[in-house]
Amino acid sequence: MNSEEENLSLSQGDTESEEIADSSLLRKERILREVLEWVGILVSALVISLLINFCLVINAKVPSGSMENTIMTGDRLFGNRLAYVFSDPQRGDIVIFHYPDDEKILYIKRIIGLPGETVEVKNGGVYIDGKLLEERYLNVTTLGEFGPYEVPEGMYFMMGDNRNNSADSRFWEHTFLDRSKIVGKAFIRYYPQITFIKGADYDLGF
Repeated sequence: MNSEEENLSLSQGDTESEEIADSSLLRKERILREVLEWVGILVSALVISLLINFCLVINAKVPSGSMENTIMTGDRLFGNRLAYVFSDPQRGDIVIFHYPDDEKILYIKRIIGLPGETVEVKNGGVYIDGKLLEERYLNVTTLGEFGPYEVPEGMYFMMGDNRNNSADSRFWEHTFLDRSKIVGKAFIRYYPQITFIKGADYDLGF
Protein backbone atom coordinates (compact mmCIF):
# COMPACT_ATOMS: atom_id res chain seq x y z
CA MET A 1 0.00 0.00 0.00
CA ASN A 2 1.47 3.32 -1.07
CA SER A 3 1.39 6.48 1.02
CA GLU A 4 -1.64 7.92 -0.82
CA GLU A 5 -3.70 4.78 -0.05
CA GLU A 6 -2.57 4.89 3.58
CA ASN A 7 -3.57 8.56 3.85
CA LEU A 8 -6.96 7.80 2.24
CA SER A 9 -7.53 4.92 4.66
CA LEU A 10 -6.62 7.08 7.63
CA SER A 11 -8.89 9.86 6.38
CA GLN A 12 -11.83 7.46 6.02
CA GLY A 13 -11.15 6.10 9.51
CA ASP A 14 -11.10 9.60 10.99
CA THR A 15 -14.35 10.46 9.23
CA GLU A 16 -16.05 7.33 10.56
CA SER A 17 -14.81 8.10 14.08
CA GLU A 18 -16.11 11.67 13.83
CA GLU A 19 -19.52 10.41 12.59
CA ILE A 20 -19.75 7.96 15.50
CA ALA A 21 -18.76 10.70 17.94
CA ASP A 22 -21.29 13.11 16.43
CA SER A 23 -24.00 10.46 16.58
CA SER A 24 -23.20 9.68 20.20
CA LEU A 25 -23.22 13.38 21.08
CA LEU A 26 -26.57 13.91 19.37
CA ARG A 27 -28.01 10.92 21.20
CA LYS A 28 -26.79 12.29 24.54
CA GLU A 29 -28.19 15.72 23.74
CA ARG A 30 -31.56 14.19 22.82
CA ILE A 31 -31.66 12.19 26.06
CA LEU A 32 -30.69 15.29 28.04
CA ARG A 33 -33.46 17.30 26.37
CA GLU A 34 -36.01 14.59 27.15
CA VAL A 35 -34.86 14.43 30.77
CA LEU A 36 -35.08 18.21 31.10
CA GLU A 37 -38.55 18.19 29.53
CA TRP A 38 -39.74 15.59 32.03
CA VAL A 39 -38.15 17.50 34.91
CA GLY A 40 -39.94 20.64 33.69
CA ILE A 41 -43.26 18.80 33.50
CA LEU A 42 -42.83 17.35 37.00
CA VAL A 43 -41.78 20.70 38.50
CA SER A 44 -44.71 22.44 36.80
CA ALA A 45 -47.12 19.78 38.07
CA LEU A 46 -45.72 20.15 41.59
CA VAL A 47 -46.03 23.94 41.51
CA ILE A 48 -49.59 23.75 40.16
CA SER A 49 -50.49 21.16 42.80
CA LEU A 50 -49.08 23.35 45.58
CA LEU A 51 -50.89 26.42 44.25
CA ILE A 52 -54.16 24.51 44.06
CA ASN A 53 -53.74 22.96 47.51
CA PHE A 54 -52.64 26.12 49.31
CA CYS A 55 -54.52 28.79 47.36
CA LEU A 56 -57.63 27.25 45.81
CA VAL A 57 -58.72 24.08 47.59
CA ILE A 58 -58.01 22.11 50.72
CA ASN A 59 -57.87 18.32 50.59
CA ALA A 60 -59.22 16.76 53.78
CA LYS A 61 -59.87 13.33 55.24
CA VAL A 62 -62.61 13.15 57.88
CA PRO A 63 -61.29 11.24 60.93
CA SER A 64 -64.42 11.14 63.09
CA GLY A 65 -68.18 10.66 62.96
CA SER A 66 -69.23 14.09 64.24
CA MET A 67 -70.84 15.00 60.90
CA GLU A 68 -72.60 11.69 60.22
CA ASN A 69 -74.74 10.95 58.31
CA THR A 70 -73.98 13.94 56.11
CA ILE A 71 -70.27 13.19 56.01
CA MET A 72 -69.01 9.80 57.12
CA THR A 73 -65.86 8.73 58.93
CA GLY A 74 -63.08 8.20 56.39
CA ASP A 75 -64.65 10.35 53.69
CA ARG A 76 -62.25 12.43 51.63
CA LEU A 77 -63.35 15.80 50.37
CA PHE A 78 -62.30 19.12 48.92
CA GLY A 79 -62.95 22.51 50.45
CA ASN A 80 -63.04 25.76 48.49
CA ARG A 81 -60.52 28.19 49.99
CA LEU A 82 -61.96 31.11 48.00
CA ALA A 83 -65.61 30.57 48.98
CA TYR A 84 -65.74 33.58 51.27
CA VAL A 85 -63.54 36.04 49.44
CA PHE A 86 -66.52 37.95 48.08
CA SER A 87 -69.34 36.65 50.26
CA ASP A 88 -70.09 35.90 53.90
CA PRO A 89 -70.43 32.43 55.41
CA GLN A 90 -74.06 31.34 55.55
CA ARG A 91 -76.02 29.30 58.03
CA GLY A 92 -75.90 25.66 57.01
CA ASP A 93 -72.52 25.88 55.27
CA ILE A 94 -70.19 23.02 56.12
CA VAL A 95 -66.71 24.42 56.64
CA ILE A 96 -63.19 23.27 57.42
CA PHE A 97 -61.50 25.43 60.04
CA HIS A 98 -58.81 25.70 62.68
CA TYR A 99 -60.15 24.34 65.96
CA PRO A 100 -60.42 27.38 68.30
CA ASP A 101 -58.93 25.54 71.29
CA ASP A 102 -55.95 24.19 69.31
CA GLU A 103 -55.38 25.81 65.94
CA LYS A 104 -52.96 23.09 64.81
CA ILE A 105 -56.01 20.83 64.42
CA LEU A 106 -58.53 21.14 61.60
CA TYR A 107 -62.23 20.53 62.26
CA ILE A 108 -65.24 20.26 59.99
CA LYS A 109 -68.67 21.39 61.24
CA ARG A 110 -71.82 23.16 60.12
CA ILE A 111 -72.43 26.87 60.70
CA ILE A 112 -75.49 27.25 62.92
CA GLY A 113 -75.33 30.68 64.57
CA LEU A 114 -74.42 33.88 62.71
CA PRO A 115 -72.87 37.07 64.11
CA GLY A 116 -75.29 39.01 66.33
CA GLU A 117 -77.66 36.07 66.89
CA THR A 118 -78.59 34.29 70.09
CA VAL A 119 -78.36 30.50 69.98
CA GLU A 120 -79.98 28.18 72.49
CA VAL A 121 -80.35 24.40 72.61
CA LYS A 122 -83.46 23.16 74.40
CA ASN A 123 -86.55 20.97 74.01
CA GLY A 124 -84.78 18.72 71.53
CA GLY A 125 -83.90 21.48 69.07
CA VAL A 126 -81.82 24.57 68.30
CA TYR A 127 -83.37 28.00 68.65
CA ILE A 128 -82.09 31.11 66.88
CA ASP A 129 -83.28 34.35 68.48
CA GLY A 130 -86.07 32.35 70.09
CA LYS A 131 -87.25 30.65 66.88
CA LEU A 132 -86.87 26.90 66.31
CA LEU A 133 -84.41 26.06 63.53
CA GLU A 134 -85.84 23.30 61.32
CA GLU A 135 -82.88 21.03 60.55
CA ARG A 136 -84.09 18.48 58.02
CA TYR A 137 -80.59 17.07 57.55
CA LEU A 138 -80.57 15.63 61.08
CA ASN A 139 -81.64 12.09 61.87
CA VAL A 140 -81.36 12.51 65.65
CA THR A 141 -82.97 14.65 68.33
CA THR A 142 -80.63 17.21 69.84
CA LEU A 143 -80.36 16.30 73.51
CA GLY A 144 -79.52 18.53 76.46
CA GLU A 145 -79.87 22.20 77.22
CA PHE A 146 -77.14 24.68 76.29
CA GLY A 147 -76.97 28.43 76.19
CA PRO A 148 -78.21 30.92 75.43
CA TYR A 149 -75.10 32.02 73.54
CA GLU A 150 -74.80 35.49 72.05
CA VAL A 151 -72.65 35.23 68.94
CA PRO A 152 -70.16 38.14 68.70
CA GLU A 153 -69.53 40.04 65.48
CA GLY A 154 -67.17 38.22 63.14
CA MET A 155 -67.84 34.93 64.94
CA TYR A 156 -69.91 31.79 64.26
CA PHE A 157 -71.55 29.10 66.37
CA MET A 158 -70.67 25.65 65.03
CA MET A 159 -72.34 22.26 65.46
CA GLY A 160 -71.89 18.77 64.07
CA ASP A 161 -74.74 16.91 62.35
CA ASN A 162 -74.20 13.89 64.59
CA ARG A 163 -75.59 16.20 67.21
CA ASN A 164 -75.15 14.04 70.31
CA ASN A 165 -71.64 12.86 69.40
CA SER A 166 -69.99 16.09 68.32
CA ALA A 167 -67.39 18.18 70.11
CA ASP A 168 -68.54 21.59 68.91
CA SER A 169 -69.27 25.13 70.11
CA ARG A 170 -71.34 23.78 73.01
CA PHE A 171 -68.24 22.26 74.58
CA TRP A 172 -65.28 24.37 73.40
CA GLU A 173 -63.37 26.58 75.80
CA HIS A 174 -63.40 29.23 73.06
CA THR A 175 -67.06 28.89 72.15
CA PHE A 176 -67.15 30.70 68.82
CA LEU A 177 -65.30 30.37 65.54
CA ASP A 178 -63.58 33.47 64.20
CA ARG A 179 -64.25 33.97 60.50
CA SER A 180 -60.51 34.35 59.86
CA LYS A 181 -59.97 30.76 61.03
CA ILE A 182 -62.18 29.27 58.31
CA VAL A 183 -59.96 27.45 55.81
CA GLY A 184 -62.54 26.48 53.22
CA LYS A 185 -66.12 25.54 52.47
CA ALA A 186 -66.64 21.82 51.82
CA PHE A 187 -68.11 21.38 48.37
CA ILE A 188 -67.38 17.88 47.04
CA ARG A 189 -66.69 14.43 48.43
CA TYR A 190 -64.45 12.42 46.10
CA TYR A 191 -64.04 9.23 48.17
CA PRO A 192 -65.55 6.68 48.57
CA GLN A 193 -67.88 8.15 45.95
CA ILE A 194 -68.18 11.48 44.22
CA THR A 195 -71.01 13.63 45.58
CA PHE A 196 -71.50 17.36 45.97
CA ILE A 197 -71.82 18.72 49.50
CA LYS A 198 -74.62 21.24 49.73
CA GLY A 199 -75.56 23.70 52.43
CA ALA A 200 -78.87 23.46 54.24
CA ASP A 201 -82.19 24.69 52.87
CA TYR A 202 -83.94 26.39 55.80
CA ASP A 203 -87.45 27.70 55.98
CA LEU A 204 -88.11 31.33 55.12
CA GLY A 205 -86.81 33.53 57.91
CA PHE A 206 -83.57 31.59 58.31
